[in-house]
Amino acid sequence: MKPEVSLRCLTQADLGFAHSLRELAGWNQTIADWERWLALSPQGCCIAEWNESPVGTATTIRYERGLAWIGMLLVHPDFRGRGIGEALLAHCVEYLRSQGVTCIKLDATPQGKVLYDRSGFQEEWSLTRWQGYGSRQIEVHGGHVRPYRESDLDRVEQLDAKAFGLSRKSVLTSLLRQGQAVLHETNGAIAAYGILREGARAEYLGPLTAASALSGAAVVNALLAGKSAKAIYWDIPDANAPAVALARDLHFTAQRRLLRMHLGPNERRGEPSLYFAIADPAIG
Repeated sequence: MKPEVSLRCLTQADLGFAHSLRELAGWNQTIADWERWLALSPQGCCIAEWNESPVGTATTIRYERGLAWIGMLLVHPDFRGRGIGEALLAHCVEYLRSQGVTCIKLDATPQGKVLYDRSGFQEEWSLTRWQGYGSRQIEVHGGHVRPYRESDLDRVEQLDAKAFGLSRKSVLTSLLRQGQAVLHETNGAIAAYGILREGARAEYLGPLTAASALSGAAVVNALLAGKSAKAIYWDIPDANAPAVALARDLHFTAQRRLLRMHLGPNERRGEPSLYFAIADPAIG
């Protein structure tokens, strides 16, 4: 009998396999990230099996106003070329459509873009992963940087929504609890916030939203201070020229290009000019 791929919901028991697949791909997410996706979308994360053995994964997260995200679409190297990636993507799209989602987004690698093109996804904007260390800082004057407090959540959420395109409070709350988060205040208003958190291969800078280059630099300086031993990944929209210039000034180097893509009417575009660092390619 010809073997066929089968799909089911990802469970806690599958996270060991999922994490090993992430390691094979060389990606930076942690077990804590997998647990977040499973907690936020228990019916929207799936696993592919071939002859009843796990061979692939995909995650989805639904935001408000009909927007959702697909991430962690991975297939074991020994099982590529068998239509498993296509099956995972089709399953995610079908599930999200059944939940009333009108626009689906993702951040595509160059390899994955071929699949997404065939499935009707369209390009939105490009972003680049930058890598560096925290040993260098630039001079910043004005405002005040301080640690994030839980009482700041509503104001941070409002700032984040301007950059991302809509509110994503549940995801933001989880990220703020996981990593080191700081704010830049000017005249009593929050002008920027950012998070630095642990990754499997490098520390990860993001999300980071800033109303100005000065505020963005202040938050980056605060988060990178004293961080010199472990590499840092920083994913920046290419359209955000001040953030790109800041990365270069801090001696970060460009590593790889990603492409934000969408399927369906893109009514929540956000503002890349405010988005100094995305949250994660798997969640936007």
